[in-house]
Amino acid sequence: MTEMKRYSVGIDLGTSNSVLAYAEAGSPGGSPLIHVFEIEQLVSPGEVAARPLLPSVRYQAAQGELNPGDLQLPWSGAARNGARKDAPQDTQQDAPPVVIGRLARVLGAQVPGRLVSSAKSWLSHASVDRTAPILPWGAADDVRKVSPVEASASYLAHVRAAWNQRFPDAPLERQDVVLTVPASFDEGARALTVQAARMAGLHTLKLLEE
Repeated sequence: MTEMKRYSVGIDLGTSNSVLAYAEAGSPGGSPLIHVFEIEQLVSPGEVAARPLLPSVRYQAAQGELNPGDLQLPWSGAARNGARKDAPQDTQQDAPPVVIGRLARVLGAQVPGRLVSSAKSWLSHASVDRTAPILPWGAADDVRKVSPVEASASYLAHVRAAWNQRFPDAPLERQDVVLTVPASFDEGARALTVQAARMAGLHTLKLLEE
């Protein structure tokens, strides 16, 4: 396992955007070179592109609203074959698709009532059940809702899948991973952040205050 930890990875699971940066672990001769990981995501229907920011939003599509063929990601086939069976199960096979990232933000601007946003802020909202399906907040009854934990897990799962697609010989779950959290997070919010990471298949990581 130690030999597999080729990279030191930092993930900022942000309220608006999520970012991943990495460096080769144990680089000799001074400070290692830090890279920002370009995250593949849908930028328009049928178009995938790598971007340094993954908008921390997800769009809960209506049944028949989107063509599943326009929502394929490079790792979609592997997910269907069970390669990511420890990632959160966003939808059942016959359920409407979920879109994460840049395209989700575009679609959500058109239909705001189906957009899950600010999940990180909800994680620290102690007056609500953060493990209950409450997002999108105030959405109509016909919109499938998810918990702030599940939404956060889906962003981390997307980042993990994009990384593992790019670095199949160095899976993210086997690297030294640090996940940043706000200093204002209480123990409950921190625990829920760890729970979201585990749901995304990241079972071993460190939390670091921003």
